[in-house]
Amino acid sequence: MHRTNIELDEKLVKQAMKLTSISTKKELINHALAELVSREKRKKLLAYQGKVKWLGDLSQMRRTRA
Repeated sequence: MHRTNIELDEKLVKQAMKLTSISTKKELINHALAELVSREKRKKLLAYQGKVKWLGDLSQMRRTRA
């Protein structure tokens, strides 16, 4: 980890803290960054939609489900 000084929109920070129940700015920023990374990774996965051929038997998979 390394330290960075940034100016934040306090109104936006308060709104985000209220919506998420996150109590510190550091925790809020880390949460926001993790959500951003997750969202961008999901977007990249969508590029494969319809391009990957799945080989398997869905009925068989459902039968063996615990």
